[in-house]
Amino acid sequence: MKIQRGDSFAAKPDPHIRAVLIYGPDAGLVRERLNILTKAVAGAVDDPFRVIEFTADTLSDDPARLRDEAAAMALTGGRRVVRIRDAGDSHGDLFAKFFENPVGDALIIVTGSDLSPRSKLRSAFEEADMAGAMPCYADSAETLEAVIRATLKAAGLSIGGEALEWLVDRLGGDRELSRRELEKLVLYMGGPGTVTEDDVLACIGDTSAVGLDDLVFALGDGDQATMQRVFARLTAEGTNAISILTAVARHFMRLHETRGRMAEGKNVESAAMMLRPPVFFKVKERFNAQARKWTEPLLARALEVLMEAELAAKSTDIPTDAAVERALMQLAQVGRAKR
Repeated sequence: MKIQRGDSFAAKPDPHIRAVLIYGPDAGLVRERLNILTKAVAGAVDDPFRVIEFTADTLSDDPARLRDEAAAMALTGGRRVVRIRDAGDSHGDLFAKFFENPVGDALIIVTGSDLSPRSKLRSAFEEADMAGAMPCYADSAETLEAVIRATLKAAGLSIGGEALEWLVDRLGGDRELSRRELEKLVLYMGGPGTVTEDDVLACIGDTSAVGLDDLVFALGDGDQATMQRVFARLTAEGTNAISILTAVARHFMRLHETRGRMAEGKNVESAAMMLRPPVFFKVKERFNAQARKWTEPLLARALEVLMEAELAAKSTDIPTDAAVERALMQLAQVGRAKR
């Protein structure tokens, strides 16, 4: 089966599901759901009697271990959790065969990277009645806003509208990194209260988006060389390519919104000042220059290109990084021509 509501399932798993594949480009969200699901079944992630973990390569050398671990009983009672890391399509047949004749009652949790719809590993879990596949994509604005509010509420904090918009605009590429930034903000506040935009700027500043901003503005400027260099650095450091695509799309939507207000008669400075969250002061002049040169038709086409790239990355066998980089190169060429 396909598990659509990953957070809800992880917190309260279906007892009839015996195996779960957690995969996707957001590695931080994969780890978070792995640990939440483990705690929901075993009570902790580090109980040596109820939790066992090893890499999928172990099964390549010893396929029988999957059945052995699934059938093993916990010495202290309760259901065991078998965590298997870094699985790929080469392990698809092994799991499909296990699902035909399962043993034991342990919950088997398998983690993988970004798997295409044609993945043999995904198919094995999606087609089995006793198993489920849980995708983990980068947070949308809506899910990220919910994460921010819930994290702050747990610490007795609320957040102002502009501060919330600023955080949503800067976080979200990786759930784990987003939570670290929010934990830092909670420590900074020191107790219950309302988080303002000044608090966010003072605590988090622009550090979480520096690399992405470098890429986004180089792209809008038509500086293809810088764009490709920063893209390579970000992906090498583990930044999800879809999150890069999301940041670029957000930038072009803000340019489109600014151009729309300019069409109503406002000058570029006034139009840009109406954006929420506001344009960061360090890049305000570059943003305004890009708003002057990118016309509404060009911006609409740019957003189409980005949407097509995301669809290709998620629904075809084209590698995600390649699909995203190709789209960014197309837009950089347009920016260079306009320059």
